[in-house]
Amino acid sequence: MKFDVLTLFPEMFEPIKQSIIGKAIQKDLIEIQLTNIREFSKDKHKKVDDTPYGGGAGMVMMPEVVYDAYESISDRESAKVIYLSPQGKVLNQDKVVELSKESHLILLCGHYEGIDQRVLDEIVDEEISVGDYILTGGELPAMILIDSVSRYVQGVIKEESIKEESFSQKLLEYPQYTRPEIFHEKRVPEVLLSGHHENIKKWREEKSIEITKQKRPDLLKK
Repeated sequence: MKFDVLTLFPEMFEPIKQSIIGKAIQKDLIEIQLTNIREFSKDKHKKVDDTPYGGGAGMVMMPEVVYDAYESISDRESAKVIYLSPQGKVLNQDKVVELSKESHLILLCGHYEGIDQRVLDEIVDEEISVGDYILTGGELPAMILIDSVSRYVQGVIKEESIKEESFSQKLLEYPQYTRPEIFHEKRVPEVLLSGHHENIKKWREEKSIEITKQKRPDLLKK
């Protein structure tokens, strides 16, 4: 799967190339290409924004520079273009799974007060938010989307792990334990030491429901 990211700050994306995502890149399971929007500015000072028509605080990214950056992506016609925006639908697990079935995503990261609406109308297929709060730009949301979607690309992580994790079954995940068997006088639940797979499965299902009821009762209602 390929991710093309249009951003003013490509250096922000170095951390995502670590750990599981880094290994997936090395195995050619996913590809992350970064395009610096500022490089397409025709201004001698590489200016990419201007004051908004109608007045108001902040600056707005100009349409031409964004469009030219988009046009530089050679295989853009077959890609889905997503604008990371607080006005978009909030990202959830169902959307993550849906996006993982795409072969190519172009992620547009806004900054300042946003991007001229005319270029958004022309190139964007969908707007996505990562939550009902405001960030300084779309870079962090883009990384969240890349990380969450990449996990569902075949071969990135074990399929069994995906099936058992939080939200996969509309429930939060059950508690996890590892060695030592006793830590600060607290023991691992006996059922997990029993080797009885049916009892372990039942315990985990019950704990998932219990934890979801305590922490996210809204998920049970859904």
